Amino acid sequence: MSVDFDVLSEEVLKAAGLRMPFGKFEGTRLIDLPEPYVVWFKQQGFPKGRLGEQMALVYEIKANGLEKLIRPLLEIQPESDADKP
Repeated sequence: MSVDFDVLSEEVLKAAGLRMPFGKFEGTRLIDLPEPYVVWFKQQGFPKGRLGEQMALVYEIKANGLEKLIRPLLEIQPESDADKP
């Protein structure tokens, strides 16, 4: 099985930059959500669909200490309308 790293990179950045659409942290980028909040979702179950997949990806980023690698890339990437609340 081959991995398309361009697509993977794009998906990681989309997930990290996506704004939380509901709840206490509505409007916050997923990468900026507090880790305990993301862990709580992991334990309770992520939302269904695309948002849940992206939150699960952000959980893996946070759990593996990769935020320091992602944040600089988000700063140079323009925010799309789809990522705004």
